[in-house]
Amino acid sequence: MNASITNPPSEQPVDNLAWWKRFPAEATANLTTEDVLWSDMMPGGNHWSWRMQRGRALRFVAMDPGVNLSMVLYAAHDKLERYNMPDSLKAQHTAHYRQGHVLMSDMGRSLASITHDSLGWHDPLGLLLDNARLQARYGEQRYQTHRNAMFRSGKDGLLTEIGKHGLTARDLIIGVNWFSKVSVDPQGSFVFHPGHSQPGHWFELRCDMDVVIAVSSAPHPLDPSPVYQPGRIGVLARQVGAAAADDACRAFRPENARALHNADMFHA
Repeated sequence: MNASITNPPSEQPVDNLAWWKRFPAEATANLTTEDVLWSDMMPGGNHWSWRMQRGRALRFVAMDPGVNLSMVLYAAHDKLERYNMPDSLKAQHTAHYRQGHVLMSDMGRSLASITHDSLGWHDPLGLLLDNARLQARYGEQRYQTHRNAMFRSGKDGLLTEIGKHGLTARDLIIGVNWFSKVSVDPQGSFVFHPGHSQPGHWFELRCDMDVVIAVSSAPHPLDPSPVYQPGRIGVLARQVGAAAADDACRAFRPENARALHNADMFHA
């Protein structure tokens, strides 16, 4: 759904709104006000981006059933270094992401680590919803006519966001579709699992380097629903520090330990 968010009254500044307190309790049970640097609510079909410091974490929370969050990551110091899907999957012997996995750059460094995850399966292979597929499946609903109820594709959303950081279409990489599950059937075809995530599912991504992160909450390109109704996603940031020597992601696989070590050496 293209959920609208009511603007706060003028006497209550946006910065004082504790959005995270409105998230499902299972996603915030371990948090206090002192833990949260900021929080916000991302409407379905929207797109945002942040420059995040090493040692800070973003927690994303499903607010509606069947949400999807497409994400791309770039190293802030030089955006020619960016998330590398083939290397990350090959090094970790996986075809989906869950707690313990790290997102590696094409320089062999960990850009970010999945330190908490209540879902257990996130899709790194399903690519992005583009305008052609968007129009073929949902029809056309333009901004000029429908304003904030327009249909946005994940590809357009991410292109808009990375453009804010000096990147162009040639820099749009294969990203991650969080909250979505895609498996492979015996014939080798992708199978999308509708309703994989439910309200209250969440994951936390720790930044292991200074990074630029761009996201879109448009539907997954393989979602068979004939209705355009992407759900809302809550997001909060907190300070967690760099990966410790006994960090669970560091111990997950030797390749993860090496990627985190390479990130540590860069920031030493």
